[in-house]
Amino acid sequence: MKNAEATLAKLVEIALRRYSMIEEGDRILVAVSGGKDSLSLAWDLGMKRRWWPDSFEIRALHIAADFASSVDNGKDVAILMERWGIDYQTIDVPILGRLKPGRSMNCWWCSTQRRTELIRYAMDKGYNKIALGHHLDDIVETLLMNMLYKGQISGMPPILAFDKYPVTLIRPLALCEERQIIAFADEKSLRSVTCSCDYGQESKRRVVRARIAELTGGSSELKRNLFESMGNVNSGYLA
Repeated sequence: MKNAEATLAKLVEIALRRYSMIEEGDRILVAVSGGKDSLSLAWDLGMKRRWWPDSFEIRALHIAADFASSVDNGKDVAILMERWGIDYQTIDVPILGRLKPGRSMNCWWCSTQRRTELIRYAMDKGYNKIALGHHLDDIVETLLMNMLYKGQISGMPPILAFDKYPVTLIRPLALCEERQIIAFADEKSLRSVTCSCDYGQESKRRVVRARIAELTGGSSELKRNLFESMGNVNSGYLA
């Protein structure tokens, strides 16, 4: 096992155990966009189901949108999933077509529509968990974005059980930094498949990402401290 592969596998294992993400008999739907994060997630879960103490099954779902041909790579994803022995399906969703008159395309709208379809599919096909490819950087960025732009302390929890639906979201990459996923993707030659989307190029997330880099000076320790702070809230010293 190469270094990047071993690092990713260990961090995912720690996250799965720390947050009790997988239980016996789970049917897990893995959201696979074709990006480095979701492909790395699918690969790792595909490997872990061979030896994980609790038996579980996975299926990869690719949502093909009606915009940005650069992310229309379902065929490439299908080839990888077949190679890795992972059941796979793709569905077409008119994300752009659902916009109301006068509204413009943005990351929030796309994310909301994709999440809705994932939940709908999971419920229809009997999957009780949905695995998303959000990593530690995504989670820390969301924490800061919500504080700066919404005035609230909230983020992306590693595991989230919905109140309205019999589905739970899990984020097995929660303890992985993006740089570690990039190293893994390069090691496995996955970045040649990775998608890109022009709509996110100037998003608030990119601004916050730059601010976090400046704030932490690129320190992994400081970034992880930001992450751990979400589970270490001293409410007595908050307004």
